[in-house]
Amino acid sequence: MTQAVSHLVNRLVIDTEDSFYDVRRRYESLVPAIDFAELVEVIATGDLARVQAYTTNRTPHSFAVFWTLDPMPVMQLSGHQLRAVTYMMGNNVIAETMFRHDPGIILYAPLRTAIYETASGSVQFSIDQPSSKFASFGDPRIAEVGAQLDVKVADLLRLMTLPVPPELITG
Repeated sequence: MTQAVSHLVNRLVIDTEDSFYDVRRRYESLVPAIDFAELVEVIATGDLARVQAYTTNRTPHSFAVFWTLDPMPVMQLSGHQLRAVTYMMGNNVIAETMFRHDPGIILYAPLRTAIYETASGSVQFSIDQPSSKFASFGDPRIAEVGAQLDVKVADLLRLMTLPVPPELITG
């Protein structure tokens, strides 16, 4: 059996007044990279409380970076000069609260974010609105966590001193 689930996702594109490096620096200071080797060691203990404490201690603003892709070395080979970077950010404890209801949520958790320069020279931060992705599972428990993630993303944008799209506030 196959299934096509049609759903609308809001891609939020936030204009910044800052340089690429300033936005990237603020983001990475607020969303630290997770040390996978260390996380695996903690998970190997089999102690769920310890895993939750580890995650909480390493996500001061709810999120950690699980993976970063800087495509610039390859793009520059083709003559591109505009800078861009993308991240997979999330929180394994929050993701688990949805995973228990439907492991398919892993398609959207961690969340993907991007910082990039535009042809006009401005810098943008972009993310798909979490609630618009997680609502597609048709489970109110998952949709509620997606709405909570909207609030956490809005909080992160405020900390980055970026505008908060109304979709994150009104759902």
